[in-house]
Amino acid sequence: MVLRLPWQGMRLLLLLGVAAVVAAAPVSGVVDPLVLGQVRDAAMQDVWAYPQLAALTDRIGPRLSGSVGLEVAVQQVAEALRGVGATVTLQPVKVPHWVRGVERAELVDYVGRPKSLTQSLHLVALGDSGATPADGLTAPVVVVHSVEELATRDVQGRIVLINMPFDQRLADNGYAGDAYGQAGEERFVGPMTASKRGALATLVRSVGDAQFRLPHTGVTAWEKDQQPMPAAALAAEDADLIDRLAAAGPVRLHLVLTPQHLPDAESYNVVADWVGRERPDEVVVVGGHLDSWDLGTGAIDDGAGVMAAAGVIETLARLGLHPRRSIRFVAFTNEENGGRGGKAYAEAAAKAGVQHVAAIECDMGAGRALGIQAAVTPAAMARLKAVVTALQPIGATVLLRREGVVGADIRPLQLAGAPGFAPVLDGRHYFDYHHTAADTLDKVNPENLRSEIAVMAVLAYFLAETPDPLPRARVQDEE
Repeated sequence: MVLRLPWQGMRLLLLLGVAAVVAAAPVSGVVDPLVLGQVRDAAMQDVWAYPQLAALTDRIGPRLSGSVGLEVAVQQVAEALRGVGATVTLQPVKVPHWVRGVERAELVDYVGRPKSLTQSLHLVALGDSGATPADGLTAPVVVVHSVEELATRDVQGRIVLINMPFDQRLADNGYAGDAYGQAGEERFVGPMTASKRGALATLVRSVGDAQFRLPHTGVTAWEKDQQPMPAAALAAEDADLIDRLAAAGPVRLHLVLTPQHLPDAESYNVVADWVGRERPDEVVVVGGHLDSWDLGTGAIDDGAGVMAAAGVIETLARLGLHPRRSIRFVAFTNEENGGRGGKAYAEAAAKAGVQHVAAIECDMGAGRALGIQAAVTPAAMARLKAVVTALQPIGATVLLRREGVVGADIRPLQLAGAPGFAPVLDGRHYFDYHHTAADTLDKVNPENLRSEIAVMAVLAYFLAETPDPLPRARVQDEE
């Protein structure tokens, strides 16, 4: 049984407990494990982050770059962090402003089609897609199953469908990110490749599982000065339907996509500092991204991540704990379709001479926290065992070393040498809802959210409190 105390009483007990621990702790040496335990327990009794997430998702909703939703969310999160006593600044960032228009497709001819009958398809435009003419375009479909196969086919004047399934077996066994990267290649570079080969438009099978005829959006890439072509993601069932029909003979499709690229808009990174008691100029970043796609309400991508990161500051504020170094929360803007928030933060911090001793990013949904992945030197791994020991009571004992980047927004900080971290989360069902209209608050279990806060809070406190920072780390640039 878990004892539930009123928030004020719980806060008083936690403060008294931490005060006693800190008084007994040695002045120097390793980070006191009793304090790490206090941080963990306080985070697991959090009652602040989930209501903040509910306000973000239910009251504001989608937060695509350039939207009113993102603008309002910036102010809401800034005010929430001011409310717990953090020093908050808003860092201006120019972001792309792409808006979704009409999205419609239908099969108009195929072998065995009954006279005058067409079939509607379920699809959504990919971020940064170009537009068809207002009344659409009609063309034959060429089906391929990989970007490599696309390079061998004649697609001039055709609509390309790239039908590569998401490997749920990988996700079920703890490799959801690998499954996403593997199937995501079709979305990342498929339209760019098809356009260079003379195609009129590109359709990709949605990158994700849970095949409920639910299309998944996401950004696609274009080369500099390349004119974006119409590009959309099809529900998995519709991709397979076209594949089966094409195996029997020619297929023709009518497609209407009318997105717009508007002038860049003003947005902001929300930066909130919990100032260190001894070395305030040395900083541990903890963050997630505030923007989301425009189909759902961005609860798991990345509302949960950004509010769990904010919960790190709230937890330490509730305990009255200031580690040696500053812990800096950053709600990055424009991760989804540009990554400009992370780049702008890193550039501004470099100009200001900020010393980043570590960076933590949470952007893998709202699953139960299982541990930590760390882009650090091999020698640094042994020092992190103190963090895993502190997290053992909540079952977050996985410690994985990564050679590459562990977060899109902290990538520039990692390339500059800051050790990078991300919580390891249960991602088996993350890509069921990722980038879809079903990314809503009901997918977030409050207890799982608390476990994310606990992992990041213990790790952030350890990194900010340890007498000697972890050594600088050089990661492989995966772009």
